[in-house]
Amino acid sequence: MPGSTSPARVGILWRGRPGDEAPKREDNRLHAIFDEFEAQGAVTEPLVFFEEAADGIRRRIASLDAVLTWVDPIVRGRDRSVRDAILRDAAAAGVYVSAHPDVIAKIGTKDVLVRTSGMEWGSDTHLYRSPAELTAQLPARLRSGPRVLKQLRGSTGDGVWKVELVDDAPRSDGIAVQVLHALRGSRVEKLLLKDFVDRCAPYFAAFAGTSCIVDQPYQARLGEGMIRAYMSHDRVVGFGHQFVTALLPPPPGTDESPPPPPRYYFGPSKPEFQPLKAKLESGWIAEMQRLCDVETADLPAIWDADFLLGPRTSSGEDTYVLCEINVSGVFPLPDESIAPLASAAIQSALAARSRRKG
Repeated sequence: MPGSTSPARVGILWRGRPGDEAPKREDNRLHAIFDEFEAQGAVTEPLVFFEEAADGIRRRIASLDAVLTWVDPIVRGRDRSVRDAILRDAAAAGVYVSAHPDVIAKIGTKDVLVRTSGMEWGSDTHLYRSPAELTAQLPARLRSGPRVLKQLRGSTGDGVWKVELVDDAPRSDGIAVQVLHALRGSRVEKLLLKDFVDRCAPYFAAFAGTSCIVDQPYQARLGEGMIRAYMSHDRVVGFGHQFVTALLPPPPGTDESPPPPPRYYFGPSKPEFQPLKAKLESGWIAEMQRLCDVETADLPAIWDADFLLGPRTSSGEDTYVLCEINVSGVFPLPDESIAPLASAAIQSALAARSRRKG
């Protein structure tokens, strides 16, 4: 075991394919993260993860002080179950893991919207655990306005749907809805509610049948953009702003949403985002931790929360509605967030090493 004054050894893990080699540093999308860790004195090790290499990855992680992961929930039909088992074992052996699979389960899945629905950032959010619950409960909610349904775990808009009532009926099998999938290139469709529920069946079957669908109101101010707040542990370290077009009404003459413009990235001091930063750091993050049972030291070295603008207050101030939290595969990042990410991870790595020695 290295001495306490030796550099922290940090693994940076991402998903590859069997036979992949780690790309050259300059070709790696995470190169700025590698560079910053090394600038702060850490030793880095690239880890290309795929299930066939699991045993080797497990052995390599065991020799490190920390491992940070950039792996999406579902990629090419593969989930994170093998990777999660490796990371749980590593954490149990004293390696600092960001993000720990248990933390992902607590705050990085869509049901965090239900657990925190009573917070100021919350909305009228519900959870369906089966197709039968979706069929029975969704119609009444659609009668009050459009809804957005989200599978428990996903990325790039997969499994996120805007659903609107088109033709009502006393029985659910006669109800017609209009739906739009958030995946790029999707088109508006009109179909019977029962056919849409059938389409959602794989979302309930995912993760060995333990998955679900989360439902929240469609936000009328979606066209004004989404604010992504980047955090390192419990501090805001940057922002992103994106005009999310995937669920906006299609332009006249088409049934497909327009492509999104570029996302813009900023440091934590961007003036227009200071009200949100103040809310996050002065209470929101702490309240989420309490509701979800997550200690500050267990919050990831980098994670983000996405907010849409809610209804304005009577005095004209903006409100913010949480639409998801991401704690794995968080990329790209504001340049200003990389140094605090590395600093937080190195401190956690050295603390983990000290605990192992103790």
